[in-house]
Amino acid sequence: MGARILERPLNQVGENASLALPCPSCGKEVRYAGTRSKEFLSVLGPITLVRRYCLCSSCHQGFFPKDRMLDVEGASVTPGVLRMTGIVGAELSFEKGSEFLWELAGLDVSPKQVERVAEALGAEIACNERTCLEPDPVTSLPSTLYLGPDGTGIPMRREEVSGRSGKQEDGSAKTREVKLCVVWSAETTDDQGIPVRDEGSASYTAAIESAASPDTGQGPSDFAARVLREASRRRFDHVVRQVVVADGAPWIWNLASEHFPRAIQILDLFHAKEHLGDVAKAIFGPDSEKTLPWIKDRHAELDDGKIDAIIAALRIYAPRCEEARKCIGYLETNRHRMNYPEFRAQGLCVSSGMVEAGCKTAIGARLKQSGMFWSLEGANAIIALRCAKLSGRLEPFFERRAARRCA
Repeated sequence: MGARILERPLNQVGENASLALPCPSCGKEVRYAGTRSKEFLSVLGPITLVRRYCLCSSCHQGFFPKDRMLDVEGASVTPGVLRMTGIVGAELSFEKGSEFLWELAGLDVSPKQVERVAEALGAEIACNERTCLEPDPVTSLPSTLYLGPDGTGIPMRREEVSGRSGKQEDGSAKTREVKLCVVWSAETTDDQGIPVRDEGSASYTAAIESAASPDTGQGPSDFAARVLREASRRRFDHVVRQVVVADGAPWIWNLASEHFPRAIQILDLFHAKEHLGDVAKAIFGPDSEKTLPWIKDRHAELDDGKIDAIIAALRIYAPRCEEARKCIGYLETNRHRMNYPEFRAQGLCVSSGMVEAGCKTAIGARLKQSGMFWSLEGANAIIALRCAKLSGRLEPFFERRAARRCA
């Protein structure tokens, strides 16, 4: 009944408008060429709209003015259903999304239609992310902002990894790496004085794209450009202290040094401890009684910032253990990023837990479910949709979209 009531005013929209319309392609005047009916799915159920069809006699392009006025051009769902489908597509598998739309809203949207609508919306959001650089609205900036890049693999369709090297026994790949950037603040502390992420402060941006600089040397890499856009939206350059927290991947530190030269660089403490644990197992063996005591001593030295003491302990085993030799180089390279007592004294986070959690929350929880294999285009669309949802940018996107379409 609601759908039938809704149909009546919508079918009157634009009926009294002038037919002297310009062609959206060439700007020439178009002519009226009859009417066409089409069924759309609205939040109240299916509705049938009768729309005037206009044809350009110059470039022979046709369009429906009413579709543009109602923001349903090229679609089979109304903006309300588009929004609902986008939300479930960002959170759930397409099958579950279809099920939830039926159970909670009585909307019969097939899994394939959820996929098409969610991916089309995600692609639009991804395009918008590259062009809309308006800073996020904030009442006041924190004194410190943290930025953390990382990467995590997701399962891909066979054709998307054909010819790519990977971690399989035969050297082939089953996954491709999603590169993620998280920005957050941590002005509050827990009862032990450890900085805690401020609620609602985290924003995410990610895609399957390269972090390698172009061979031409002109401009940043695709992922570096993404990080710079996110930093601009979060006003990263305007805060008193910029901090980059990450694991030991060289590409991350290269990106941070090039684009954020005044940022404090911190090597994730837990990643460093994990690395020392792996080295201990390589030296003594995983089941040796010496392994755990050695790890405990090195971890204590790391907490105290005693890098020289750790290196001295490693030199004993370096002549016969390659992992110990590599770890010495790792510590020397990252020494200035491991001054944990000084970082703590300044009230700074020394963990990239927010970034690790971002990989799991923003990417893994949605794109690594059992049986999922992604196309590059589909994965990037859903990643963009999910990041917008988690960053609180989905509603502003719909508001801008509606305003743009109405204009």
